[in-house]
Amino acid sequence: MKWKTKITQILGIKYPLVMGAFGGWGKAEFASSFSKAGGLGIIAALNFPNPEDFRKDLQKMKELTDKPFGINLSLPHRSLKENGEDIETIKRYLDYVEIAINENCTIFTTSGYKASFVGTRVHESGGLWFHKCVLVKHAIAAEKAGADGITIVGLEGTGFKNPLTNTTLVNITMAKKLLKVPIIAAGGIGDSRGFLGALALGADAVCLGTALMVTKECPVPERIKEKWLNLDVFDEQFHKKIYTYNVKNFMAPSTAIGHHNEIIPIKTLIEKMIKKAENILLSWGFDNNEFNTVNT
Repeated sequence: MKWKTKITQILGIKYPLVMGAFGGWGKAEFASSFSKAGGLGIIAALNFPNPEDFRKDLQKMKELTDKPFGINLSLPHRSLKENGEDIETIKRYLDYVEIAINENCTIFTTSGYKASFVGTRVHESGGLWFHKCVLVKHAIAAEKAGADGITIVGLEGTGFKNPLTNTTLVNITMAKKLLKVPIIAAGGIGDSRGFLGALALGADAVCLGTALMVTKECPVPERIKEKWLNLDVFDEQFHKKIYTYNVKNFMAPSTAIGHHNEIIPIKTLIEKMIKKAENILLSWGFDNNEFNTVNT
């Protein structure tokens, strides 16, 4: 079955799947496996304190795959002012952008607060800019600032929590109603039904984070992967950690971990997810060779 959405069209990927921006782990070896499996692999620029190491990793990525991939820049959760120390911070982000542009990278993702200065430079180079946020009102602001697409993270996701964060269901359905740009759904999605559900809610693609944390390619020690696989997502302490508002990022899997019970290659994970999704569609009476949401 061919999967056709606004995101697969814009990015030139086989499946409407985007890799999360992994702090510490999102590098060429990991990201290339996701791109080769049909999604959009993501290299997180800030994983490289030395910009030259970032350049080398981009070159390595292009040696490992000829498939599309993106660059992520995670900004602070506050406004960056054009004075004082913030000037150096802004310059540092733009230095990473320039390195990526010079390496012919065209897809950029950002997160945090007001990343339009990154988006402006990306657009000047002819690239695409996607912004990730947790509130629909921030998604609307990013669209107005020129973002080509929005990743919106629901409460079920891990990491940063805004006090007004809504669930993935509410975020995606409301974003679909209020935005014109393509939407990427994130937050607690880890299996075929979650994938299909997000597309039905109005998303043009799904962002996988936790689902990839227990794959063979993820550079996390196996003992930690085994610990995560044995987590009970209905445990009270786990519930409190995930659903308590937290203005700081924290290292933990999301509720998506409940859908996984073994360490497998990324290619296998994606193939299984897509195949099961196609079988579900067939069981519902969908008999088209193309799943197309472009005009919905």
